[in-house]
Amino acid sequence: MKEKIINYVFNKYIKNIKINDKFKTGDTITIHYNIKELEKNRIQLFKGIVIQKKYNKKGITTFTVRKISDNIGVERIFMLNSPFLKKIEINKKGKVKRSKIFYFRKLKGKKAKIKEIK
Repeated sequence: MKEKIINYVFNKYIKNIKINDKFKTGDTITIHYNIKELEKNRIQLFKGIVIQKKYNKKGITTFTVRKISDNIGVERIFMLNSPFLKKIEINKKGKVKRSKIFYFRKLKGKKAKIKEIK
């Protein structure tokens, strides 16, 4: 029963959404996503570095983006197939050797830089 419901929701709402997914771990991206506040809808931007990209068996992809705001690290997990995502812009291509860069959380200052692919 649960699987039928999951498949129905996936086929009806999630599967038909097309968005740019050409980014990798280490890239700096800007995400435009829709926020609903009472009766208003607005688009908010979240700019940061992709820490991980995770693939699910159901075809749902999630990715974690980290940014520094007032010397505090802020991470947010997005679903690539979410109807709230409007656009993803790739600002810089980063060069990293791992697929998940959780060590990046501990780095500060100049050490927290990722080499850019030119």
